[in-house]
Amino acid sequence: MSRKLIRIIALGGLWLSALSAGASAETMAQALASAYSSNPEINSARAQTRADDENVPIARSGYLPVISLFGTMSHDRTDSPLASDRERLDGRVGLSVTQNLFTGFRVRNAVREAQVGVLASRELLRNTVQNVLFDAAQAYSDVLRDIAILDIRRRNVMFLEEQVRAANERFNVGENTRTDVAQARARLATSRAAVSLAQANLAISRSTYRQVVGHEPGGLMDGFPYSRLVPGGLGQAITVGQNGHPVILASIHQADARGLAVKQIEGELLPTVSIEGTVDHAESFDSSIDPNSLSIAGRVSIPIFPPGVGPRVRQAKENYGRSKIEIDLSRDQVRAAVEAAWAQADAAEGSIAAAQEGVDAASIALSGVQEEQRVGQRTTLDVLDAQQELLNARETLIVARRDRVVASFALLSAMGRLTAEALQLPAPVYDPAEHYDSVRTRLYGTRTPDGR
Repeated sequence: MSRKLIRIIALGGLWLSALSAGASAETMAQALASAYSSNPEINSARAQTRADDENVPIARSGYLPVISLFGTMSHDRTDSPLASDRERLDGRVGLSVTQNLFTGFRVRNAVREAQVGVLASRELLRNTVQNVLFDAAQAYSDVLRDIAILDIRRRNVMFLEEQVRAANERFNVGENTRTDVAQARARLATSRAAVSLAQANLAISRSTYRQVVGHEPGGLMDGFPYSRLVPGGLGQAITVGQNGHPVILASIHQADARGLAVKQIEGELLPTVSIEGTVDHAESFDSSIDPNSLSIAGRVSIPIFPPGVGPRVRQAKENYGRSKIEIDLSRDQVRAAVEAAWAQADAAEGSIAAAQEGVDAASIALSGVQEEQRVGQRTTLDVLDAQQELLNARETLIVARRDRVVASFALLSAMGRLTAEALQLPAPVYDPAEHYDSVRTRLYGTRTPDGR
């Protein structure tokens, strides 16, 4: 195959790829926005956050009185041989109100624990969003990688088909042997198998893309459009991660919640003060019974020996201590993730430079071997080996470019910056505070804010 024909095939492949991308182009930002809006894992985490919001009004209900209606009905019948039979029907209805005045600060601490729990839930939601957006970016990059690999392997098949044709022609005129033809055919068969494998890999990547993003991939575009979010040095990246990663912030809030849980249990050792009022009305055949009554009573309960409270306090303190240790563990994990992603991004940059040099050198080598083959200084096998080296170099370059993009997104995720707000995704930003504000003081009713 001539150098001119190789260029025509390469330019044709690039032109078709560009035409396909232009027909239904989907940028990285659009794919991430689609995952952010429709991914089931994110929607499930949002529902969990809304459920956690309800813990605040549940805890606040401890400040409210317990109001209940009650009613009783009794029927008595007396049969006596010495007196007339007696039958009596009594009924009573009433209203009871019980109000706690002091509960050892348990209600106050329960409300504070629920509020801190809401903050922790929001950070866990943010971490889920980060994980899904990273999966979407990786799926996007994997599809691009596998499309590119399939394209160059198909062009390799075309190249080898031309080599087989040329080998047959040279064999027919006695310029080479049957061995040269067999070598070209064997290499062609191997390349066709590689195309089948590339097609399978692309199908898997497209399936993963559809699962994460929510639709089939269109004309995707190569590149990393969020370089502005990557800091200039590793130290700055570590600082950003330590100060803002949702896993660290969630562990801090969870530790605060467990500290308040200790105070709640300790409150069971304090007195409880309540007041109870009852008003009722009775109906009876016995005229001596007052039909109406009203009672108000105060109650003070001082625990002397509450079983199990001591062990529960100790257990809660141990859980609180464990939570504080988990904060340090989260910080170490985030730091390690930042350093690993930074190293991977650096390695990918070096791999890209080396792979590009390899492609350039392999291209020159292939052209030289073909020229030398025409004058009888090289064999068909030399040309096949040179083409294989060029193919390997191109695949290495494609993989290195993909790895650089994925490592960059991994770095953003490790720093806590892989969010819809930071990425400025073209999608409505979900604000968990809206639901919380609508339910935190809503102590009655069974309908959710969206009408369910």
